Amino acid sequence: MPFFNIYNFVAVISFLWVSIFFSVQPAQADIYRYVDERGVMHFSNIPTGPEYVFFMKEEPKEDDINYIYELVQRYASRYNLEKELICAVIKAESDYNPKAVSTKGAQGLMQLIPETARDLKVSDPFDVQENIRGGSQYLRMMLDQFSGDLDLALAAYNAGPSAVKEYGGVPPYKETIRYVEKVKAFLDQYRLEKEQTL
Repeated sequence: MPFFNIYNFVAVISFLWVSIFFSVQPAQADIYRYVDERGVMHFSNIPTGPEYVFFMKEEPKEDDINYIYELVQRYASRYNLEKELICAVIKAESDYNPKAVSTKGAQGLMQLIPETARDLKVSDPFDVQENIRGGSQYLRMMLDQFSGDLDLALAAYNAGPSAVKEYGGVPPYKETIRYVEKVKAFLDQYRLEKEQTL
């Protein structure tokens, strides 16, 4: 009996390790299993016979970089944004940490402040999908508000649109000036990487 339990434990661990190691794209799939006459568990996301029964639903991990890229692609298309720009903002804002919180209370991957999150109907800023959707929408709003001027849009994303209007350009805040430069540097890097893969 102890051997049976250890055997099943090893089978489960092996299955999960192989699933994680070989998962390239985030996927949502049902996992099925059956226990054969020797007590050995078998797992599959494509059941090959009636002996397989539902075991669990596989969900993408929120901090899975492939899942994040999938969402970036989705919302770049929805809001007519360059996906490299969204990635550059995420990199500058949180370094891809979905649980990041700034000293000023900005939250999540794209560092939405609570008031902005509420305006964008983001109920949970730490939810990767909601955060990227809200951040992308806000970035599109800033680009539209400042006639597509990237420097002004990024400055508004960081310091708020009222500050950009007040100063008639990028506000003379060291943090905002550095922020605009940082995002544009990441954007150039991501664009170059994209060109090199074409």
